Amino acid sequence: MIGSWKVEITFESGEHRSVRFECQESGKGSFVPLDPGLKYWGSAAPAEAKWVEGDEGSVTFSGPVQFPLGNVGIDRGTLLLKGKVGANGEITGEAKFFPVGQDPGDPKSKPSKSGAFKATRDTGEHRKPPPT
Repeated sequence: MIGSWKVEITFESGEHRSVRFECQESGKGSFVPLDPGLKYWGSAAPAEAKWVEGDEGSVTFSGPVQFPLGNVGIDRGTLLLKGKVGANGEITGEAKFFPVGQDPGDPKSKPSKSGAFKATRDTGEHRKPPPT
């Protein structure tokens, strides 16, 4: 699990989001939104996140994120991703976004957005400058 993962999220509303999850040892990590709309708010700073491996290839990532709302605002909350590692090494599963003030661990909390995600190893190719 250790390394960088590119996570593509599609919420039920049709909204698409991308984040990078930097997976570190001991269940630590960070989320970095990969949204061009963040240029209005400055660069995206990593937010401390956590991960845990479960039985039979299951994995959960969670932590605070900020998604831009056009060029007029920021949607802040907690992203919770629960999935399984497939035979091809991708992780797929369920994505939930909880607004600020809600605890994803509380059964009474309701996500403001739900959907699906796919995470693939981030080789860094998209971050390299184009050849000259």
